Amino acid sequence: MYTSVLDWLDHASADHTDRIAYADAEQRLTFGQVDQISRAVGDFLLNKGALPAEPVVVMGARNVFTPACYLGVVRAGCFYAPADAELPAGRLQQILEVIDAAYMIVSRTYLDKAQALGFSGKIFVLEDILEEGDPAAYREDAVCGITETSPLYVIFTSGSTGKPKGVITSHYSLMCYIDAVQSVLQLDESDVLGNQAPLDYIAAVRDIYLPLYTGASSFIIPKNEFAMPDRLFGTLNSQKVTTLCWSTAGLEIAARLGAFKIQVPEHLRRVIFSGAVISNKYLRIWQDYLPEVRFFNQYGPTEATASCTVYEVKEKVEEDTRLPIGRPYPHYRILLLDEQGKEPAVGNPGEICVGGPVLALGYYRDPERTRAAFIQNPLNDRYRDIIYRTGDLGRIREDGLLEFLGRKDRQIKHLGHRIELDEIEIEAGKAEGVDTCCAMYDPKKSLLYLFYCGQATSKEIALMFRADMPAFMVPRKIIRLEGMPTLANGKIDMKALREMFS
Repeated sequence: MYTSVLDWLDHASADHTDRIAYADAEQRLTFGQVDQISRAVGDFLLNKGALPAEPVVVMGARNVFTPACYLGVVRAGCFYAPADAELPAGRLQQILEVIDAAYMIVSRTYLDKAQALGFSGKIFVLEDILEEGDPAAYREDAVCGITETSPLYVIFTSGSTGKPKGVITSHYSLMCYIDAVQSVLQLDESDVLGNQAPLDYIAAVRDIYLPLYTGASSFIIPKNEFAMPDRLFGTLNSQKVTTLCWSTAGLEIAARLGAFKIQVPEHLRRVIFSGAVISNKYLRIWQDYLPEVRFFNQYGPTEATASCTVYEVKEKVEEDTRLPIGRPYPHYRILLLDEQGKEPAVGNPGEICVGGPVLALGYYRDPERTRAAFIQNPLNDRYRDIIYRTGDLGRIREDGLLEFLGRKDRQIKHLGHRIELDEIEIEAGKAEGVDTCCAMYDPKKSLLYLFYCGQATSKEIALMFRADMPAFMVPRKIIRLEGMPTLANGKIDMKALREMFS
């Protein structure tokens, strides 16, 4: 019985001491070295007075030492709060205000930025810790208070009020999720994961923890290579990457930039994608060039430890294919609720809700929003049964598969008609010369907007809409952008787009 991810690390360092756990373009760490670094960081924090179950902010670089540092924080009996140094200073200050930590660990590269944030606690440089911390002096009793439900990390997401939400996840929830993903991927020691997600982002937990659980390794792909197709697939080949757990944006960019025309990944066996509805035309490119690769569509929120459903895409997608998001992973339970808090009939829409041991502990220092999102299952009045309301709409098809219908707050009423903005985006994405797009609505002016990137003209897109869609669904404002504004996690920055018309 495993109590914490440290049990995984202990076994991995014993069983795979000299195997590579994490690698980047410049450095490699074996499982044994990761274990030693974690003990050095843990020893250092304990000597500085770190207390059990308190947060430590980590502003790490995109390299192998950042996940090792996370594990070092846990070795001290604490939990980590990753912070992306590329975020605006104002956003970082909001996160620091919420987390209210006594300690921050930063890569030397980001020391000046960290010091300029007005952090009231102590700031330590990771490179100095690695010199001062003594793995041999680490005290094993530091983690005697860790249980399965102890917090492991806090990952911040955007909040509708403008205040970031810190989603706090336990060891057990993370371990359940990794076990669920492994039940599908079936990784072994021969596998190499190609990390795309920022290391402070929820999707990165797969690349960080699957190696500890399976003996596989993760290669941290340089960020700039995702805009350089000649380099990206070359790296996948040189590092013999077998498995990609990428955002849909990562897959689409590679296909859009013509990466397959330069070379084809030779070692890939599995591709798992999530984060948004993928464009069929780009997924089809991946399928056509990699016919032997298994593709998986994932869905799930940070509040349920990354992804909660999965669907293996065995069919070749066509222009009008609507991929389901599948069935629940092991350890997960999915139910739909209609506006009356009842379970809708098969085929009818409802809000997707998640239950099971994978749920987050809540929002850090935010009981009000925790109570609003993590609720008693209204279908069960017999015992405590907490579920998370995702705010997403879905429906159960006749074949039992779950289909994603979009965000509740992306459903609008326009000219007396209910419209899913996602449906407008799917239609626009079919147009030749549309690379990426986002539909928005201005209720004050009753105007539908479509922002897009690509070579198509707004007139061509409008004509396509008028030929295929009812008039009330044709965007009145079709605006071409040189580049779509995005957040650090690769998702479209809706706030930035909204500011363009508000």
